[in-house]
Amino acid sequence: MAFQKRILIVDDSEELRDALREYLTKSGFEVVTAADGEEMHKVLAVGEPSLIILDVMLPGDDGFTLCSQIRKTSNVPIIMLTAVTDEIDRVTGLELGADDYITKTFSPRELLARIKALLRRSQFNQGLEGARYICFLDWKLDTLARVLVTPKGEESTLSGADFSLLNLFLRHPNKPLSRNIISETIRGREAMPLERGIDIQVSRLRAKLEDHDHVLIRTLRNEGYMLSADVIHEA
Repeated sequence: MAFQKRILIVDDSEELRDALREYLTKSGFEVVTAADGEEMHKVLAVGEPSLIILDVMLPGDDGFTLCSQIRKTSNVPIIMLTAVTDEIDRVTGLELGADDYITKTFSPRELLARIKALLRRSQFNQGLEGARYICFLDWKLDTLARVLVTPKGEESTLSGADFSLLNLFLRHPNKPLSRNIISETIRGREAMPLERGIDIQVSRLRAKLEDHDHVLIRTLRNEGYMLSADVIHEA
């Protein structure tokens, strides 16, 4: 029997939790729910789910706080549920390490498509073939541990979204990548008009790749982004 993916829904609306649980269960997922951060941590203590759907507005610790807490110990994919028109919520969630966001006017089919895209990406990241280490300039990426090593030897563990984005750049060094190509590869969908999500993720990755002597990720007008470095693979 194939392994059943486990989805954790964190939302204070019992009606929404029940509706999503019914829909996702019928779609073949195991679903667990939590009404707030306290219940969420109890679920996580039992075992890590395959993906978390996390509401921004929660009693007690809000979704941003919980996302930040999760990212300290886990790279589990996170989809944030945000207010209909609140761009600030979307930006904040992505900056804290969320993988995607969806507004509360979503259709269940749209959410299901987002879930499947993130799970495919997560599975791809876990099953990367080839050399374990990828070197570019004086940086090194451990693709197995998802650890980025700076020129000074400092290590940082990358979130799922940051790892996917950096891995994409490293597979296409010195080649322009449009926002749509990036979004399709790491999210499984095209970037929406005026969407800032990809730009935010690139900015976050740039901050991790800060190099005062070399601009590693360049912005190309009307083309997108490009990793400006030669890449070497090591066993």
